Amino acid sequence: MVTGETAGPDRLLRVALSPDGVVTPDIAARLPGRGAWVTADRALIDKAVNKRLFNRAFEKPVEAPKGLADQFETLLEARALSMLGLARRAGRLAMGYDTVKLALSKGDTPAWRIEASDGAADGRGKLDRISAAAWPHLATVGCFSAEAIGQALGRSGVVHALLTVGPEADGFGAVVSKLAGFRVINPFDTQADKGAQDG
Repeated sequence: MVTGETAGPDRLLRVALSPDGVVTPDIAARLPGRGAWVTADRALIDKAVNKRLFNRAFEKPVEAPKGLADQFETLLEARALSMLGLARRAGRLAMGYDTVKLALSKGDTPAWRIEASDGAADGRGKLDRISAAAWPHLATVGCFSAEAIGQALGRSGVVHALLTVGPEADGFGAVVSKLAGFRVINPFDTQADKGAQDG
């Protein structure tokens, strides 16, 4: 809608109109009525709001809230974390330092490593080294707090988790790729962490 480019659903987010004409995020792309598609990118969504491009997309005046990009980010985070909950129930999620360490060494093929954004660098650094040796191309996600991960998994707080290959990992990856348009997915500077540990 903003760029005029054609893209696949893996890069796009849908918006729909509420009954009172408010532009509403439609993460699952299932809300009824006419919709519009925008790239999963905060800057482009903000541009669409500020330039009233939703009016053109829906061919009438509509209300596009200033915090639309924030709404998308919140919903994408919730959806990603819900995928972790599904994976836990399916037996495809290891939680806790010792369990993740063992799974990296002897478990099923890992798809994603999840590290809490507010977790200690020491434990994360040790798992970094194990992961680099055993699974050098394993992607790490570090943009969720321990509290948020814990709430999704029914725990008081989860710092380390490992998601193995399966449908939940596929769904998680699809959501995380869109969430990357709104926040840094892996904010950890491994060189800085290494320096802090060596010091």
